Amino acid sequence: MGASATRVLIVDDHRTFAELFALALEREPDLEAVGHARTSAEAMQMTESLRPDLVIMDVRLGDGDGIEATAQLTEKYEDLCVVVLTGHADPSLISRAAKAGACGFLPKDGALDGMLHALRSARRGSLVLPPDMLELMAQATSASSTATATVPSLTASEREVLELLGRGLNPRTIAHRTGRSVDECRALLRSVMTKLGAHSALEAVVTANRYGLISVGTV
Repeated sequence: MGASATRVLIVDDHRTFAELFALALEREPDLEAVGHARTSAEAMQMTESLRPDLVIMDVRLGDGDGIEATAQLTEKYEDLCVVVLTGHADPSLISRAAKAGACGFLPKDGALDGMLHALRSARRGSLVLPPDMLELMAQATSASSTATATVPSLTASEREVLELLGRGLNPRTIAHRTGRSVDECRALLRSVMTKLGAHSALEAVVTANRYGLISVGTV
């Protein structure tokens, strides 16, 4: 395994899934499974001892909630990326994962190639979602909005930042790509969230996509 391989800790109380996923990772030259935790407590301990680059976190764990564990990990380790897995996706779980600082939210029954691509695309500060989950969020947002809602107006710069964010890029990468400063990109995102009445970057992306203000490319 190369020195630059992404070190992955798997957190899942289903041993068979964890072992099979670890085997899949070992076949990839740029990904390395470094351990398997079965509970939130083990996840905290093993993250501290192994210092992985990325944690794959099941939503349901034997001793608690995987999203709560995600929030604890992302608060303690500012460079750690956590990708949440679930067998039953719903908008509330996706929103909670985004607020917890997750870098991705994926179905456990998804295609392996798609999951591996998502792990490679995941970056701190953004949330990777497959297209069907983005659509699920859009439907939920649409159902909760009023029929007379006014479509807000975004500047070209605001749309550009939102589209890149929706493609899984973090503010630092967006700044490099667009020639702006990181602070400027974050200011544009805050402006967009205010205009759209969004409480998170994910909600802003979903709402803008639903209004047809941007076209989002996801994994």
